[in-house]
Amino acid sequence: MKMLIIVDPSLGLAGSYLVKTILSAAAAENGLILTENPAEADLVVVTGSRIPTDNTLNGKLVYLGDTEQALHAPKNFFQQAKADAKPYQIPATDISCDTKRIVAVTACPTGVAHTFMAAEAIETEAKKRGWWVKVETRGSVGAGNVITPEEVEKADLVLVVADIDVDLAKFAGKPMYRTSTGLALKKTAQEFDRALAEARFFESEGQYVKTDRREENTGIYRHLLTGVSYMLPMVVAGGLCIALSFAFGITAFKESGTLAAALMQIGGSSAFALMVPVLAGYIAFSIADRPGLTPGLIGGMLATSTNAGFIGGIIAGFLAGYVAKLLNTKVKLPQSMAALKPILIIPLFASLITGLIMIYVIGKPVAGIMAGLTYWLSHMETTNALLLGAILGGMMCADMGGAINKAAYAFGVGLLSSQTYAPMAAIMAAGMVPPLAMGVATLIARQKFDNVQRESGKAALVLGLCFISEGAIPFAVRDPIRVLPCCIVGGAVTGAISMAISAQLMAPHGGLFVLLIPGAITPILGYLMSIIAGTLLAGLIYALLKRPETTTTKT
Repeated sequence: MKMLIIVDPSLGLAGSYLVKTILSAAAAENGLILTENPAEADLVVVTGSRIPTDNTLNGKLVYLGDTEQALHAPKNFFQQAKADAKPYQIPATDISCDTKRIVAVTACPTGVAHTFMAAEAIETEAKKRGWWVKVETRGSVGAGNVITPEEVEKADLVLVVADIDVDLAKFAGKPMYRTSTGLALKKTAQEFDRALAEARFFESEGQYVKTDRREENTGIYRHLLTGVSYMLPMVVAGGLCIALSFAFGITAFKESGTLAAALMQIGGSSAFALMVPVLAGYIAFSIADRPGLTPGLIGGMLATSTNAGFIGGIIAGFLAGYVAKLLNTKVKLPQSMAALKPILIIPLFASLITGLIMIYVIGKPVAGIMAGLTYWLSHMETTNALLLGAILGGMMCADMGGAINKAAYAFGVGLLSSQTYAPMAAIMAAGMVPPLAMGVATLIARQKFDNVQRESGKAALVLGLCFISEGAIPFAVRDPIRVLPCCIVGGAVTGAISMAISAQLMAPHGGLFVLLIPGAITPILGYLMSIIAGTLLAGLIYALLKRPETTTTKT
Protein backbone atom coordinates (compact mmCIF):
# COMPACT_ATOMS: atom_id res chain seq x y z
CA MET A 1 0.00 0.00 0.00
CA LYS A 2 1.30 3.46 -0.97
CA MET A 3 0.81 6.26 1.54
CA LEU A 4 1.01 10.05 1.39
CA ILE A 5 1.76 11.96 4.61
CA ILE A 6 0.46 15.56 4.92
CA VAL A 7 1.69 17.42 7.99
CA ASP A 8 0.06 20.50 9.52
CA PRO A 9 2.05 23.47 8.01
CA SER A 10 1.54 25.54 11.18
CA LEU A 11 4.20 23.36 12.87
CA GLY A 12 6.90 25.16 10.89
CA LEU A 13 9.85 23.69 9.03
CA ALA A 14 11.47 21.94 11.99
CA GLY A 15 8.24 20.58 13.45
CA SER A 16 6.99 19.31 10.08
CA TYR A 17 10.33 17.61 9.42
CA LEU A 18 10.27 15.92 12.85
CA VAL A 19 6.72 14.60 12.40
CA LYS A 20 7.42 13.35 8.88
CA THR A 21 10.63 11.62 9.97
CA ILE A 22 8.90 9.78 12.81
CA LEU A 23 5.93 8.79 10.67
CA SER A 24 8.14 7.68 7.78
CA ALA A 25 10.05 5.29 10.06
CA ALA A 26 6.83 3.91 11.52
CA ALA A 27 5.32 3.52 8.03
CA ALA A 28 8.26 1.40 6.90
CA GLU A 29 7.77 -0.87 9.90
CA ASN A 30 4.08 -1.27 8.97
CA GLY A 31 4.98 -2.24 5.39
CA LEU A 32 3.74 1.03 3.85
CA ILE A 33 5.48 2.65 0.87
CA LEU A 34 5.74 6.45 0.99
CA THR A 35 4.89 8.60 -2.02
CA GLU A 36 4.84 12.36 -2.70
CA ASN A 37 2.30 12.05 -5.50
CA PRO A 38 -1.35 12.17 -4.29
CA ALA A 39 -2.51 10.38 -7.45
CA GLU A 40 -0.44 7.29 -6.54
CA ALA A 41 -1.49 7.16 -2.89
CA ASP A 42 -3.84 4.43 -1.63
CA LEU A 43 -3.98 6.01 1.83
CA VAL A 44 -3.56 9.68 2.80
CA VAL A 45 -2.65 10.45 6.40
CA VAL A 46 -3.17 14.04 7.58
CA THR A 47 -1.98 15.41 10.91
CA GLY A 48 -3.56 18.57 12.24
CA SER A 49 -7.06 20.00 12.50
CA ARG A 50 -8.18 20.10 8.87
CA ILE A 51 -7.94 18.11 5.64
CA PRO A 52 -6.64 20.26 2.74
CA THR A 53 -9.28 21.10 0.13
CA ASP A 54 -7.37 19.44 -2.71
CA ASN A 55 -9.15 17.95 -5.74
CA THR A 56 -6.48 15.23 -6.03
CA LEU A 57 -7.68 13.76 -2.71
CA ASN A 58 -11.19 13.14 -4.01
CA GLY A 59 -12.12 9.45 -3.61
CA LYS A 60 -8.92 8.64 -1.69
CA LEU A 61 -8.92 6.93 1.71
CA VAL A 62 -8.06 9.81 4.04
CA TYR A 63 -7.44 9.81 7.79
CA LEU A 64 -7.23 12.98 9.90
CA GLY A 65 -5.26 12.34 13.07
CA ASP A 66 -3.85 14.13 16.09
CA THR A 67 -0.28 15.46 15.77
CA GLU A 68 0.58 14.58 19.37
CA GLN A 69 -0.43 10.96 18.82
CA ALA A 70 1.60 10.84 15.62
CA LEU A 71 4.68 12.00 17.53
CA HIS A 72 4.37 9.88 20.65
CA ALA A 73 2.58 6.72 19.43
CA PRO A 74 3.18 6.42 15.67
CA LYS A 75 2.42 2.67 15.50
CA ASN A 76 -0.98 3.12 17.13
CA PHE A 77 -1.50 6.14 14.90
CA PHE A 78 -1.09 4.01 11.75
CA GLN A 79 -3.23 1.19 13.04
CA GLN A 80 -6.02 3.68 13.71
CA ALA A 81 -5.44 5.30 10.29
CA LYS A 82 -5.91 1.97 8.50
CA ALA A 83 -9.03 1.22 10.48
CA ASP A 84 -10.75 4.64 10.38
CA ALA A 85 -9.74 6.05 6.97
CA LYS A 86 -12.73 7.00 4.84
CA PRO A 87 -13.17 8.10 1.20
CA TYR A 88 -12.79 11.86 1.00
CA GLN A 89 -14.98 14.26 -0.95
CA ILE A 90 -13.93 17.90 -1.32
CA PRO A 91 -16.66 20.28 -0.07
CA ALA A 92 -18.56 22.21 -2.73
CA THR A 93 -18.14 25.99 -2.88
CA ASP A 94 -21.81 26.84 -2.74
CA ILE A 95 -21.92 30.55 -2.04
CA SER A 96 -25.39 31.95 -2.57
CA CYS A 97 -26.49 35.55 -2.81
CA ASP A 98 -27.66 35.25 0.81
CA THR A 99 -24.05 35.21 2.02
CA LYS A 100 -23.78 37.66 4.89
CA ARG A 101 -20.13 37.68 5.96
CA ILE A 102 -17.12 38.50 3.78
CA VAL A 103 -13.56 39.52 4.51
CA ALA A 104 -11.38 41.30 1.97
CA VAL A 105 -7.77 42.37 1.43
CA THR A 106 -6.78 45.33 -0.73
CA ALA A 107 -3.28 46.20 -1.97
CA CYS A 108 -1.78 48.28 -4.77
CA PRO A 109 1.86 48.89 -5.81
CA THR A 110 2.23 52.22 -4.02
CA GLY A 111 -0.01 51.27 -1.11
CA VAL A 112 -1.60 54.71 -1.10
CA ALA A 113 -4.58 55.46 -3.34
CA HIS A 114 -6.06 52.32 -4.89
CA THR A 115 -5.61 50.35 -1.67
CA PHE A 116 -7.96 52.56 0.34
CA MET A 117 -10.34 53.57 -2.44
CA ALA A 118 -10.93 49.91 -3.30
CA ALA A 119 -11.58 49.18 0.38
CA GLU A 120 -14.20 51.92 0.48
CA ALA A 121 -15.86 50.61 -2.70
CA ILE A 122 -16.03 47.07 -1.27
CA GLU A 123 -17.53 48.27 2.01
CA THR A 124 -20.13 50.37 0.19
CA GLU A 125 -21.21 47.53 -2.13
CA ALA A 126 -21.33 44.96 0.68
CA LYS A 127 -23.52 47.22 2.81
CA LYS A 128 -25.87 47.75 -0.15
CA ARG A 129 -26.35 43.98 -0.23
CA GLY A 130 -26.84 43.74 3.51
CA TRP A 131 -23.62 41.79 4.06
CA TRP A 132 -21.26 41.97 7.01
CA VAL A 133 -17.83 43.05 5.72
CA LYS A 134 -14.35 43.77 6.99
CA VAL A 135 -11.56 44.99 4.71
CA GLU A 136 -7.88 44.69 5.60
CA THR A 137 -5.73 47.26 3.79
CA ARG A 138 -2.14 46.30 2.96
CA GLY A 139 -0.89 49.85 2.42
CA SER A 140 2.46 51.60 2.45
CA VAL A 141 2.41 51.75 6.27
CA GLY A 142 1.62 48.05 6.69
CA ALA A 143 -1.60 46.17 7.36
CA GLY A 144 -4.55 48.19 8.60
CA ASN A 145 -7.88 47.01 10.04
CA VAL A 146 -6.36 43.54 10.42
CA ILE A 147 -8.70 40.58 10.03
CA THR A 148 -8.58 38.23 13.02
CA PRO A 149 -8.53 34.39 12.89
CA GLU A 150 -12.02 34.36 14.40
CA GLU A 151 -13.33 36.60 11.61
CA VAL A 152 -11.67 34.40 8.99
CA GLU A 153 -13.30 31.32 10.52
CA LYS A 154 -16.78 32.87 10.37
CA ALA A 155 -16.37 34.34 6.86
CA ASP A 156 -18.28 32.86 3.93
CA LEU A 157 -16.05 34.43 1.28
CA VAL A 158 -12.59 35.97 1.00
CA LEU A 159 -12.22 38.74 -1.58
CA VAL A 160 -8.62 39.57 -2.56
CA VAL A 161 -8.39 42.89 -4.38
CA ALA A 162 -4.68 43.27 -5.12
CA ASP A 163 -2.38 44.30 -7.95
CA ILE A 164 0.60 42.72 -6.19
CA ASP A 165 1.19 39.40 -4.44
CA VAL A 166 0.26 39.47 -0.76
CA ASP A 167 0.50 36.92 2.02
CA LEU A 168 -2.80 35.03 2.17
CA ALA A 169 -1.78 32.08 4.37
CA LYS A 170 -4.32 32.89 7.09
CA PHE A 171 -7.17 32.40 4.61
CA ALA A 172 -6.28 28.77 3.84
CA GLY A 173 -9.33 26.60 3.41
CA LYS A 174 -11.76 29.45 2.70
CA PRO A 175 -13.55 30.18 -0.61
CA MET A 176 -11.57 32.95 -2.29
CA TYR A 177 -11.88 35.19 -5.35
CA ARG A 178 -9.09 37.44 -6.61
CA THR A 179 -9.40 40.57 -8.74
CA SER A 180 -7.60 43.88 -9.35
CA THR A 181 -8.12 47.19 -7.56
CA GLY A 182 -9.06 48.84 -10.86
CA LEU A 183 -11.92 46.40 -11.51
CA ALA A 184 -13.05 46.61 -7.89
CA LEU A 185 -13.31 50.39 -8.23
CA LYS A 186 -14.95 50.59 -11.65
CA LYS A 187 -17.09 47.42 -11.66
CA THR A 188 -17.66 46.71 -8.00
CA ALA A 189 -21.07 45.05 -8.29
CA GLN A 190 -19.96 42.95 -11.26
CA GLU A 191 -16.89 41.70 -9.37
CA PHE A 192 -19.05 40.76 -6.38
CA ASP A 193 -21.26 38.70 -8.68
CA ARG A 194 -18.21 37.01 -10.21
CA ALA A 195 -16.90 36.26 -6.73
CA LEU A 196 -20.11 34.43 -5.87
CA ALA A 197 -19.90 32.35 -9.04
CA GLU A 198 -16.16 31.70 -9.32
CA ALA A 199 -14.69 31.57 -5.81
CA ARG A 200 -12.64 28.46 -5.10
CA PHE A 201 -11.08 27.03 -1.95
CA PHE A 202 -7.61 28.44 -1.30
CA GLU A 203 -4.67 26.45 0.05
CA SER A 204 -1.65 28.27 1.48
CA GLU A 205 0.87 25.92 -0.13
CA GLY A 206 -0.54 26.33 -3.65
CA GLN A 207 -2.75 28.51 -5.76
CA TYR A 208 -6.49 28.10 -5.71
CA VAL A 209 -8.23 26.94 -8.85
CA LYS A 210 -9.81 29.82 -10.75
CA THR A 211 -11.33 29.88 -14.21
CA ASP A 212 -10.80 33.58 -14.80
CA ARG A 213 -8.06 33.85 -17.45
CA ARG A 214 -7.19 37.46 -16.65
CA GLU A 215 -4.89 36.45 -13.80
CA GLU A 216 -2.80 34.22 -16.06
CA ASN A 217 -2.45 37.01 -18.62
CA THR A 218 -1.31 39.56 -16.05
CA GLY A 219 0.95 37.34 -13.93
CA ILE A 220 4.24 38.81 -15.20
CA TYR A 221 2.92 42.33 -14.79
CA ARG A 222 1.80 41.57 -11.23
CA HIS A 223 5.24 40.19 -10.35
CA LEU A 224 6.85 43.38 -11.66
CA LEU A 225 4.50 45.59 -9.65
CA THR A 226 5.20 43.55 -6.52
CA GLY A 227 8.90 44.32 -6.90
CA VAL A 228 8.20 48.00 -7.56
CA SER A 229 5.95 48.26 -4.50
CA TYR A 230 8.69 46.98 -2.17
CA MET A 231 11.28 49.20 -3.85
CA LEU A 232 9.28 52.42 -3.57
CA PRO A 233 9.97 53.22 0.12
CA MET A 234 13.68 52.79 -0.63
CA VAL A 235 13.42 55.22 -3.53
CA VAL A 236 11.46 57.81 -1.55
CA ALA A 237 13.79 57.72 1.46
CA GLY A 238 16.95 57.73 -0.66
CA GLY A 239 15.76 60.46 -3.03
CA LEU A 240 14.73 62.81 -0.26
CA CYS A 241 18.01 62.27 1.61
CA ILE A 242 19.89 63.16 -1.58
CA ALA A 243 17.68 66.23 -2.02
CA LEU A 244 18.43 67.33 1.55
CA SER A 245 22.12 66.89 0.82
CA PHE A 246 21.81 69.18 -2.21
CA ALA A 247 20.14 71.81 0.00
CA PHE A 248 23.60 72.51 1.45
CA GLY A 249 24.96 73.04 -2.06
CA ILE A 250 25.17 70.87 -5.16
CA THR A 251 28.75 69.77 -4.36
CA ALA A 252 28.60 70.10 -0.56
CA PHE A 253 28.49 66.31 -0.12
CA LYS A 254 32.05 66.04 -1.44
CA GLU A 255 33.42 67.47 1.80
CA SER A 256 34.07 64.50 4.07
CA GLY A 257 32.58 64.58 7.55
CA THR A 258 29.87 67.12 6.78
CA LEU A 259 26.14 66.60 7.24
CA ALA A 260 25.69 66.87 3.48
CA ALA A 261 28.16 64.00 3.00
CA ALA A 262 26.33 61.89 5.60
CA LEU A 263 22.97 62.51 3.91
CA MET A 264 24.45 61.55 0.54
CA GLN A 265 25.89 58.38 2.07
CA ILE A 266 22.47 57.45 3.49
CA GLY A 267 20.56 58.26 0.33
CA GLY A 268 22.94 57.64 -2.56
CA SER A 269 25.41 55.06 -1.26
CA SER A 270 22.95 53.03 0.80
CA ALA A 271 19.26 53.45 -0.09
CA PHE A 272 19.82 53.83 -3.85
CA ALA A 273 22.33 50.97 -3.83
CA LEU A 274 19.61 48.69 -2.43
CA MET A 275 16.92 49.75 -4.91
CA VAL A 276 17.71 47.28 -7.68
CA PRO A 277 18.42 44.30 -5.36
CA VAL A 278 15.11 44.88 -3.58
CA LEU A 279 13.30 45.18 -6.92
CA ALA A 280 14.81 41.93 -8.19
CA GLY A 281 14.41 40.14 -4.86
CA TYR A 282 10.71 40.80 -4.56
CA ILE A 283 9.97 40.06 -8.20
CA ALA A 284 11.50 36.64 -7.53
CA PHE A 285 9.63 36.42 -4.21
CA SER A 286 6.35 37.08 -6.03
CA ILE A 287 7.08 34.24 -8.47
CA ALA A 288 8.55 31.57 -6.19
CA ASP A 289 7.71 32.75 -2.66
CA ARG A 290 10.52 32.58 -0.08
CA PRO A 291 12.83 30.29 -2.10
CA GLY A 292 13.08 33.02 -4.74
CA LEU A 293 14.09 35.85 -2.41
CA THR A 294 17.78 34.99 -1.92
CA PRO A 295 18.68 34.37 -5.59
CA GLY A 296 16.63 37.43 -6.53
CA LEU A 297 18.52 39.71 -4.13
CA ILE A 298 21.85 38.30 -5.30
CA GLY A 299 20.87 38.73 -8.96
CA GLY A 300 19.81 42.31 -8.29
CA MET A 301 23.09 43.05 -6.53
CA LEU A 302 24.97 41.70 -9.55
CA ALA A 303 22.84 43.89 -11.81
CA THR A 304 23.99 46.87 -9.76
CA SER A 305 27.67 45.85 -9.72
CA THR A 306 27.70 45.21 -13.50
CA ASN A 307 25.94 48.57 -14.16
CA ALA A 308 22.97 46.75 -15.72
CA GLY A 309 20.65 49.04 -13.73
CA PHE A 310 16.95 48.54 -13.24
CA ILE A 311 16.54 46.68 -16.55
CA GLY A 312 19.13 44.16 -15.40
CA GLY A 313 17.39 43.99 -12.03
CA ILE A 314 14.07 43.16 -13.65
CA ILE A 315 15.69 40.43 -15.75
CA ALA A 316 17.51 39.07 -12.69
CA GLY A 317 14.29 39.00 -10.66
CA PHE A 318 12.33 37.04 -13.24
CA LEU A 319 15.27 34.72 -13.91
CA ALA A 320 15.82 33.98 -10.22
CA GLY A 321 12.11 33.53 -9.55
CA TYR A 322 11.46 31.05 -12.33
CA VAL A 323 14.69 29.13 -11.68
CA ALA A 324 13.80 28.80 -7.99
CA LYS A 325 10.25 27.78 -8.86
CA LEU A 326 11.51 25.17 -11.33
CA LEU A 327 13.93 23.71 -8.79
CA ASN A 328 11.24 23.64 -6.11
CA THR A 329 8.86 21.80 -8.44
CA LYS A 330 11.22 19.41 -10.23
CA VAL A 331 13.84 18.46 -7.64
CA LYS A 332 12.70 15.40 -5.68
CA LEU A 333 14.65 14.35 -2.59
CA PRO A 334 14.31 11.46 -0.15
CA GLN A 335 12.09 12.15 2.84
CA SER A 336 15.11 12.36 5.14
CA MET A 337 16.65 15.16 3.04
CA ALA A 338 13.48 17.12 2.18
CA ALA A 339 14.24 19.79 4.79
CA LEU A 340 17.47 20.68 2.95
CA LYS A 341 15.66 21.81 -0.20
CA PRO A 342 14.37 25.22 0.99
CA ILE A 343 17.43 26.14 3.06
CA LEU A 344 20.29 24.72 0.97
CA ILE A 345 19.45 23.22 -2.44
CA ILE A 346 17.24 25.95 -3.90
CA PRO A 347 19.14 29.02 -2.54
CA LEU A 348 22.50 27.58 -3.63
CA PHE A 349 21.68 26.37 -7.12
CA ALA A 350 19.21 29.15 -7.98
CA SER A 351 21.78 31.73 -6.88
CA LEU A 352 24.54 30.02 -8.86
CA ILE A 353 22.45 29.78 -12.04
CA THR A 354 21.15 33.34 -11.75
CA GLY A 355 24.56 34.78 -10.82
CA LEU A 356 26.50 33.06 -13.59
CA ILE A 357 23.96 34.07 -16.23
CA MET A 358 23.99 37.66 -14.97
CA ILE A 359 27.80 37.83 -15.04
CA TYR A 360 28.56 36.00 -18.28
CA VAL A 361 25.43 36.51 -20.41
CA ILE A 362 23.18 39.38 -19.35
CA GLY A 363 25.32 41.87 -17.41
CA LYS A 364 27.44 43.50 -20.12
CA PRO A 365 24.81 43.76 -22.90
CA VAL A 366 22.21 45.24 -20.54
CA ALA A 367 24.81 47.58 -19.04
CA GLY A 368 25.44 48.86 -22.57
CA ILE A 369 21.71 49.39 -23.11
CA MET A 370 21.42 51.25 -19.80
CA ALA A 371 24.45 53.41 -20.60
CA GLY A 372 22.95 54.27 -23.99
CA LEU A 373 19.54 55.03 -22.50
CA THR A 374 21.05 57.21 -19.76
CA TYR A 375 23.19 59.11 -22.27
CA TRP A 376 20.22 59.65 -24.59
CA LEU A 377 18.00 60.90 -21.77
CA SER A 378 20.64 63.28 -20.44
CA HIS A 379 21.67 64.64 -23.86
CA MET A 380 18.38 64.56 -25.77
CA GLU A 381 17.41 67.50 -27.93
CA THR A 382 14.40 69.65 -27.12
CA THR A 383 12.22 67.91 -29.71
CA ASN A 384 12.97 64.45 -28.29
CA ALA A 385 12.43 65.71 -24.74
CA LEU A 386 9.05 67.17 -25.68
CA LEU A 387 8.02 63.92 -27.37
CA LEU A 388 9.11 61.68 -24.49
CA GLY A 389 7.46 63.97 -21.94
CA ALA A 390 4.22 64.03 -23.94
CA ILE A 391 4.17 60.22 -24.22
CA LEU A 392 4.87 59.66 -20.53
CA GLY A 393 2.39 62.37 -19.53
CA GLY A 394 -0.33 60.92 -21.73
CA MET A 395 0.26 57.42 -20.37
CA MET A 396 -0.11 58.67 -16.80
CA CYS A 397 -3.59 59.99 -17.64
CA ALA A 398 -4.79 57.18 -19.89
CA ASP A 399 -6.35 54.90 -17.28
CA MET A 400 -6.13 56.63 -13.88
CA GLY A 401 -3.77 54.28 -12.06
CA GLY A 402 -4.34 51.30 -14.36
CA ALA A 403 -1.85 49.21 -16.34
CA ILE A 404 -0.72 52.02 -18.70
CA ASN A 405 -0.31 54.47 -15.84
CA LYS A 406 1.70 51.98 -13.78
CA ALA A 407 3.94 51.08 -16.74
CA ALA A 408 4.96 54.73 -17.17
CA TYR A 409 5.40 55.12 -13.42
CA ALA A 410 7.59 52.01 -13.13
CA PHE A 411 9.76 53.32 -15.99
CA GLY A 412 10.35 56.62 -14.17
CA VAL A 413 11.05 54.99 -10.82
CA GLY A 414 13.52 52.58 -12.40
CA LEU A 415 15.52 55.42 -13.97
CA LEU A 416 16.10 56.97 -10.54
CA SER A 417 18.61 54.19 -9.84
CA SER A 418 20.81 55.60 -12.62
CA GLN A 419 20.46 59.18 -11.29
CA THR A 420 18.14 60.15 -14.17
CA TYR A 421 15.52 62.39 -12.58
CA ALA A 422 13.81 64.23 -15.47
CA PRO A 423 11.32 61.50 -16.57
CA MET A 424 10.14 61.05 -12.98
CA ALA A 425 9.41 64.78 -12.76
CA ALA A 426 7.30 64.68 -15.93
CA ILE A 427 5.48 61.57 -14.74
CA MET A 428 4.49 62.94 -11.34
CA ALA A 429 3.50 66.32 -12.75
CA ALA A 430 1.25 64.70 -15.37
CA GLY A 431 -0.20 62.29 -12.82
CA MET A 432 -1.53 65.25 -10.82
CA VAL A 433 -3.39 66.71 -13.82
CA PRO A 434 -6.56 64.48 -14.05
CA PRO A 435 -7.95 65.11 -10.53
CA LEU A 436 -6.85 68.75 -10.54
CA ALA A 437 -8.47 69.28 -13.95
CA MET A 438 -11.75 67.72 -12.82
CA GLY A 439 -11.73 69.91 -9.72
CA VAL A 440 -11.13 73.00 -11.85
CA ALA A 441 -13.93 72.01 -14.25
CA THR A 442 -16.42 71.75 -11.38
CA LEU A 443 -15.47 75.29 -10.35
CA ILE A 444 -15.56 76.83 -13.83
CA ALA A 445 -18.76 75.15 -15.07
CA ARG A 446 -20.42 74.70 -11.71
CA GLN A 447 -23.94 74.72 -13.16
CA LYS A 448 -23.18 71.65 -15.32
CA PHE A 449 -22.45 69.41 -12.32
CA ASP A 450 -24.78 68.12 -9.64
CA ASN A 451 -24.09 68.50 -5.92
CA VAL A 452 -22.42 65.09 -5.64
CA GLN A 453 -20.03 65.85 -8.51
CA ARG A 454 -19.19 69.27 -7.09
CA GLU A 455 -18.26 67.63 -3.79
CA SER A 456 -16.20 65.05 -5.70
CA GLY A 457 -14.45 67.95 -7.43
CA LYS A 458 -13.36 69.41 -4.10
CA ALA A 459 -11.94 66.03 -3.03
CA ALA A 460 -10.25 65.64 -6.43
CA LEU A 461 -8.37 68.93 -5.96
CA VAL A 462 -6.88 67.67 -2.70
CA LEU A 463 -6.06 64.24 -4.14
CA GLY A 464 -4.44 65.85 -7.17
CA LEU A 465 -2.10 67.90 -4.99
CA CYS A 466 -1.08 64.60 -3.36
CA PHE A 467 -0.35 62.93 -6.76
CA ILE A 468 -3.30 60.57 -6.49
CA SER A 469 -4.57 60.27 -10.05
CA GLU A 470 -7.43 58.06 -8.89
CA GLY A 471 -9.24 61.17 -7.67
CA ALA A 472 -10.53 61.56 -11.24
CA ILE A 473 -12.01 58.04 -11.40
CA PRO A 474 -15.58 59.07 -10.38
CA PHE A 475 -15.65 61.47 -13.33
CA ALA A 476 -13.97 59.05 -15.75
CA VAL A 477 -16.40 56.25 -14.93
CA ARG A 478 -19.38 58.52 -15.44
CA ASP A 479 -18.22 60.23 -18.64
CA PRO A 480 -15.16 58.39 -20.07
CA ILE A 481 -15.54 59.59 -23.68
CA ARG A 482 -14.98 63.22 -22.65
CA VAL A 483 -12.92 62.93 -19.45
CA LEU A 484 -10.14 60.62 -20.68
CA PRO A 485 -9.19 62.55 -23.88
CA CYS A 486 -9.19 65.84 -21.95
CA CYS A 487 -6.94 64.42 -19.25
CA ILE A 488 -4.59 62.76 -21.75
CA VAL A 489 -4.13 66.04 -23.65
CA GLY A 490 -3.53 67.96 -20.41
CA GLY A 491 -1.11 65.34 -19.10
CA ALA A 492 0.81 65.25 -22.38
CA VAL A 493 1.23 69.05 -22.32
CA THR A 494 2.40 68.96 -18.70
CA GLY A 495 4.88 66.15 -19.37
CA ALA A 496 6.24 67.89 -22.47
CA ILE A 497 6.78 71.19 -20.66
CA SER A 498 8.40 69.46 -17.69
CA MET A 499 10.89 67.65 -19.93
CA ALA A 500 11.52 70.76 -22.04
CA ILE A 501 12.59 72.79 -19.00
CA SER A 502 14.67 69.83 -17.71
CA ALA A 503 12.76 69.63 -14.44
CA GLN A 504 14.16 67.06 -12.03
CA LEU A 505 12.47 65.23 -9.17
CA MET A 506 14.27 63.25 -6.46
CA ALA A 507 11.24 61.46 -4.96
CA PRO A 508 8.67 59.38 -6.85
CA HIS A 509 5.68 60.31 -4.70
CA GLY A 510 4.24 63.05 -2.54
CA GLY A 511 2.86 65.49 -5.11
CA LEU A 512 3.40 69.18 -4.43
CA PHE A 513 4.11 68.45 -0.78
CA VAL A 514 7.59 67.36 -1.90
CA LEU A 515 8.22 71.09 -2.36
CA LEU A 516 8.63 71.25 1.42
CA ILE A 517 11.91 69.36 0.99
CA PRO A 518 14.62 71.78 -0.23
CA GLY A 519 16.11 70.62 -3.53
CA ALA A 520 13.58 67.82 -4.13
CA ILE A 521 12.20 69.55 -7.24
CA THR A 522 14.08 71.87 -9.61
CA PRO A 523 13.28 74.36 -11.09
CA ILE A 524 10.29 74.94 -8.82
CA LEU A 525 8.63 77.79 -10.75
CA GLY A 526 8.87 76.07 -14.14
CA TYR A 527 7.60 72.81 -12.66
CA LEU A 528 4.56 74.51 -11.14
CA MET A 529 3.84 76.26 -14.44
CA SER A 530 3.86 72.93 -16.29
CA ILE A 531 1.25 71.52 -13.89
CA ILE A 532 -0.90 74.64 -14.06
CA ALA A 533 -0.78 74.70 -17.88
CA GLY A 534 -1.90 71.07 -18.26
CA THR A 535 -4.53 71.38 -15.52
CA LEU A 536 -6.13 74.52 -16.98
CA LEU A 537 -6.08 73.08 -20.50
CA ALA A 538 -7.75 69.81 -19.48
CA GLY A 539 -10.15 71.52 -17.07
CA LEU A 540 -11.28 74.20 -19.55
CA ILE A 541 -11.79 71.71 -22.40
CA TYR A 542 -13.86 69.42 -20.20
CA ALA A 543 -15.87 72.35 -18.83
CA LEU A 544 -16.78 73.24 -22.43
CA LEU A 545 -17.54 69.66 -23.55
CA LYS A 546 -19.40 68.59 -20.42
CA ARG A 547 -23.13 68.18 -20.85
CA PRO A 548 -25.26 69.62 -18.04
CA GLU A 549 -26.68 67.09 -15.62
CA THR A 550 -30.39 66.65 -16.16
CA THR A 551 -32.69 66.41 -13.17
CA THR A 552 -36.29 65.30 -13.16
CA THR A 553 -38.88 66.87 -10.91
CA LYS A 554 -42.28 65.49 -9.99
CA THR A 555 -45.26 67.73 -10.47
